[in-house]
Amino acid sequence: MEGFFIHLNDLIWLYFNFILKFNRKSTIMISEKLIKGQLLIAEPSIIGDLSFNRSVILLADHDKEGSVGFIINKPLKYTIHDLLPEINAKFKIYNGGPVEQDNLYFIHNIPDLIPNSIEISNGIYWGGDFESTKELINNGKINKENIRFFLGYTGWDEQQLESEMNENSWIIAPNSYKNKIIGKSSTHFWKEQIIELGGDYLIWSNAPENPYLN
Repeated sequence: MEGFFIHLNDLIWLYFNFILKFNRKSTIMISEKLIKGQLLIAEPSIIGDLSFNRSVILLADHDKEGSVGFIINKPLKYTIHDLLPEINAKFKIYNGGPVEQDNLYFIHNIPDLIPNSIEISNGIYWGGDFESTKELINNGKINKENIRFFLGYTGWDEQQLESEMNENSWIIAPNSYKNKIIGKSSTHFWKEQIIELGGDYLIWSNAPENPYLN
């Protein structure tokens, strides 16, 4: 009989997955079309993945050749000043994803101040002249509500993200915060998105991050 023992948490996990797999009802419109500027919310079934478990990704670019995004709710333990001492600010740096983690990226909502930025959508921009950005931060003209820094990004090859969507790895949701998402607290952000989805997803809002550890 020992080989047939199933932990109670395993049963709960299987039950939750069964409900989502066969019902997947939400109280808001969940898109099936990928458009840059949307949010990719990790399905609750993604566990054991240090990068993507309970992650929310801002889709920065998407076309037939692939996709690029930044995880916006995984802050690292150091600031931009720790990484670049010439910048006199304590802005958090986030883990943008597993690709090119030695490189620094940033999004912002002040294209009039930072030249050569690339528009994502909803008043959110990607990159721009970094020397100008450093000077603006040091002069107090940019605050943490305006800019978010990342080490690395999340990337998908052609049709890879679509394949993951078909495997129910991601939920596509609108960015209801628009450009204010840059200053949004990352604490409980995944849970807040799951609650906003409503419907059957609500059962996950208080679930443990990894039920197998309980």
